[in-house]
Parts: sequence; C-alpha cells; structure tokens
Amino acid sequence: MSMPIAAVVLAAGKGTRMGSNLHKVLHPLAGRPLLGHLLDTLDTLGVAKRVVVLGSGRYQITQAFPGLNTVLQEPQLGTAHAVRMAEKTLVDFKGTILVLYGDVPLVKTTTMRRLCAVVDSDHSLAVLGFHPEDTRTYGRLVTNADAELESIVEHADATMAQREIGFCNSGIMAVRSDLLWPLLSTVGNDNRKGEYYLTDIVHLARKQGHRIATAVAAEGEVMGVNSQIELQALEQLLAEAVE
Repeated sequence: MSMPIAAVVLAAGKGTRMGSNLHKVLHPLAGRPLLGHLLDTLDTLGVAKRVVVLGSGRYQITQAFPGLNTVLQEPQLGTAHAVRMAEKTLVDFKGTILVLYGDVPLVKTTTMRRLCAVVDSDHSLAVLGFHPEDTRTYGRLVTNADAELESIVEHADATMAQREIGFCNSGIMAVRSDLLWPLLSTVGNDNRKGEYYLTDIVHLARKQGHRIATAVAAEGEVMGVNSQIELQALEQLLAEAVE
C-alpha cells in the first residue's frame, strides 16, 4: 500500500533575472501562472497536504491563489532552510514528502507518483534525475549497479570521469517524513554562500546507512524558469507538444 503524500513547493526566490515586478512563479505559461500548472498537477496527484514556501513578493502569490497554504522563509538561507519552514505545518504528517519548485511547472503526475513510489521501507529518500542534452550546468547523480544514488557531484567539483555521467540532478526529491526533519536539522552551511542546501541530505542519509533511490524524468518536465528566454523556451516546448 502506497504512503500518503504531502508536497512542499519552494517559491521564495526573488526572480530578479525575469526583469519584471511580477513574481517569477506568476508569469504566465500557456495562459496559466507557472505555479498554477504545478498546483493543478498536485491536485491530480491527490496529495494529502501541500505547503508553498514564500518570501519576496509573497502577497502577489496569496492574492493570485486565495486560500493557498503558505509559510514564510525570511531571510532566505537556501533550499534546506526553505523546506524546514514547512516543518511546523507538516509535523504531524506521516508519509512521503515531495519537494518541488514553483518555477519548474511541467513535472507530470505520473513522474511525481513514480518518484514517490520508490520511497519505501528499503529506500528512505529518492531523487529525480534526467538526461539533458547539455550537462554543463547540472550536478551529476552518481549511482551504483542497482540505480541507487551514491552521491551528487556538482559540475564544478566533478572529475573528468564524473563529467561523462549523463544522469543529472533535477533538485526534486521525495523523502519519508520520519527522516526528512531530522536530516534537515543536521544540514550545515559551511560553503561559499553560507547557505543550507537540500542536496546535502543525500550525503547525510548515506552516512546513516540509508539507501537512496532514483527515478527518471524527461528533460522538458524539469526545465526551470529563471529568465524570459527560459519562459519562451517552455512556451515553445508546450506548443510543439500539441502540434
């Protein structure tokens, strides 16, 4: 029997590269806000709970989506810190917690369900990967013969052999609720930006002996929007899909 699913959607970023006063996740894609696409998919998935983590420009989002369950990340100290903001809201939830991004709007219901399905008694955590045409800006998912994740290596830190790996990190994860909060509490910020990174929980979980699963998405599903050019690329992708 599959575990219930709760979703945490990260949408606290300022989105300055969009060159607009409109919050990044409210920019329209095929006539629907980016965040709206993702929320519609979560409705189809049938999540038990969903929490959207907001920061700068949060009132724009709450006005666009009245009744949305939100929490505030202020200041913004990284992705692990952002997910921790949802802990009080989800503290009593027992099941799988799916971590998504408000500016990555096209992840399919079937992909979310497949990612969550591999989180079980043997695998406490699962990471969604993909095979991009150009791997240069992505962290690599280093897996073993059983397709279990051993580490995430950023491109800048990867060896030449690791850079040959075509399986890349989307940033999207599913984690058992009983593991997520304890792991997040141990994430440090000893890095150049002084931020708390969600990807660090992979290393921490491995140190504790947990096995980590992977699932695969098409590249188009995990394309994010950080600029008007990237938004146009998603518009083109959707247009081609309906031709």
